[in-house]
Amino acid sequence: MQTYRRACHLCEAICGLKIEVENNQVVSIKGDEQDPFSRGHICPKAVALKDIQEDPDRLTKPVKKVDGQWVETTWEDAIELACEGLFQVQQKYGANAVGVYQGNPNVHNWGLMTHSANFLGLLKTRNRFSATSVDQLPMQLLGYWMFGHQLLITIPDIDHTNYFLMLGANPIASNGSLMTVPDVAKRIKALQARGGKLVLIDPRKTETAQIADSHHFIKPASDAAFVFALINTIVGEGLTRMDRLAHHSEGLYAALGAISKVTPEVAQAECGIDAETIRQIARDFANAGKAVAYGRMGACTQRHGTLAQWGIQLLNFVTGNTDRVGGSLVANPALDLIAAPNSKPGSYGRWHSRVSQKPEALGEFPSAIMAEEIQTEGEGQIKAMVTIAGNPVLSTPNGQQLDKAITGLDFMVSVDLYINETNRHADVILPTTSPLEHDHYDLIFNIFGVRNQAKYSAATLPKPEGSLDDWELMDKLAACYSAKLGKPARPSMPPQMILDMGLQMGPYGMASEHKLSFEQLRQQPEGIDLGPLRPSFPDRLQTADKKIQLAPAEVLQAAANYVDDLLDASKRAGTEMMLIGRRHIRSNNSWMHNSERLVKGKNRCTAMVNPADAARLNLQEGHSVRVCSRVGEITLSVEISEDVMPSVVSIPHGWGHDKSGIRLQVAAAHAGVSCNDLTDEQWLDEPSGNAAVNGVPVTLIPVP
Repeated sequence: MQTYRRACHLCEAICGLKIEVENNQVVSIKGDEQDPFSRGHICPKAVALKDIQEDPDRLTKPVKKVDGQWVETTWEDAIELACEGLFQVQQKYGANAVGVYQGNPNVHNWGLMTHSANFLGLLKTRNRFSATSVDQLPMQLLGYWMFGHQLLITIPDIDHTNYFLMLGANPIASNGSLMTVPDVAKRIKALQARGGKLVLIDPRKTETAQIADSHHFIKPASDAAFVFALINTIVGEGLTRMDRLAHHSEGLYAALGAISKVTPEVAQAECGIDAETIRQIARDFANAGKAVAYGRMGACTQRHGTLAQWGIQLLNFVTGNTDRVGGSLVANPALDLIAAPNSKPGSYGRWHSRVSQKPEALGEFPSAIMAEEIQTEGEGQIKAMVTIAGNPVLSTPNGQQLDKAITGLDFMVSVDLYINETNRHADVILPTTSPLEHDHYDLIFNIFGVRNQAKYSAATLPKPEGSLDDWELMDKLAACYSAKLGKPARPSMPPQMILDMGLQMGPYGMASEHKLSFEQLRQQPEGIDLGPLRPSFPDRLQTADKKIQLAPAEVLQAAANYVDDLLDASKRAGTEMMLIGRRHIRSNNSWMHNSERLVKGKNRCTAMVNPADAARLNLQEGHSVRVCSRVGEITLSVEISEDVMPSVVSIPHGWGHDKSGIRLQVAAAHAGVSCNDLTDEQWLDEPSGNAAVNGVPVTLIPVP
């Protein structure tokens, strides 16, 4: 029996694991008490790494479609088929005729992070899409606009704060997001034990709200009005504190002027939280000494996500909690992508989409417009797609429309371990090694950690003969495509060498007392603690003048339009039901439903409604309800609960495994329905283009 230590890569928490292996078989997976970051914490998903490894549905060799059937083939044949298909499309229709979609797992895989650009860069297409625009795009865009880099996202200093105001986030279920925070429950208890408070703002009384000091229901997509009213109360009552960063910022008065008409009474009419409650939360936040506001999926994936996140940044700033211990800080990771020589700070509006003229944001278009770019004829129409570790049919708005659009492609390549609802339409699928068969270093989520640390994980299991790691596949695709372009293949180095160079040049490298290197991480597989977050502005800012830009022009315009609508009662939303999502600790978007241990038990894919709505609409517990939106409808079981506010229906995302042609036996047996058959591709956040999957108007009809 051998014991291996590694980081779990399935979510953002990077929890340390102890994996016992005998005869190349995983015997057990437990939390690693010696990991200085996660301290032994583990969630149910980590144990399912064994299930992925042993899953008979997981592809271990490339497959191609022959007469409508999947046939195993060699790597040489599969790579040639993939590159030739894409090359022919681009030769005939131009570079932009190929679209690329990268799913959420890309940022959890360091081989893809280091090497995917080697291949994708050769395509030179502007039609790039990813899970970013159905997730955290407003936060990244504000990082670029306000702090000078898309990865400069401020993190709640949960271990030192006295008052944690959380909007639309559920870290007890998600393990933290854009806040890498393993063992979050113990950290919340420690916050409360030292006299601090957690205040939760959410349309549902989530698992996190259950342990909060107070929870307030808020109407979906109204977070911006709520936060603007907090700021105006603090400013109006003279509770601001902007000491040292006042001289390192621009645009404060323009920002405050843009939102000045949003009083607590105006906010109450929009968000449903009583005006006096808003005032009290504002006073408590301002007087807490050390406070931090933070919002996540509920505050991002809505029609006013950028404004909500901007308001959160302003709230932290005017109370002196930006770049402050106990407030919001930025991490100082061992391998610093922000300070790297080839780092990409961000971009916006360099070009616009062909059909609906959406601006590019951070090099990509909104994923919600993929279908129209495929279906609308004309020059620049997408004729081929590359999907990498993604399932946009289930994870992006109006999935049925996208599903239909993909069937009209001339060619499709997928890099994935499974045949899923999206790549069932592909011509060739390229599977790489399993998570336990390759090594790992988290390049992204250490940037968002609540504490600085570094951990390298060697492969737990031997790599099967003839298989390819992700980085190796990307290099082979790059070499093949370069040959077709008549170019020499670009030299490449393995991820381990990139890591070693990055560590030695980083803040804990050869010029520091730590002398951190790849070899040092290899010798300490439990991980190395690098200390708490510390204030780092203005030095860490990437803006040209080293100042925080509090009033980006695009945001001010969006704020002006939003405030005008708030003050116009005729534009206030009606009384229809509004759709929100729901996270579960045993689920991870659409990609962990083929593990029996994670899907067993009672049905989780339900329509959760408040008892008042159930009575009004004649809905009964366990009976079926038809949920309809502008774009589609689904039928599922009713779950009646006071944990969701009136006029809101909560349906989890990532389900809908009932389509023919998938190879996911366990998932198909627990198919559920896809809430993205309801979400509307026309409901986007302005100005980011992020999908507004929360706050979608729907109607509920009982099924006799």
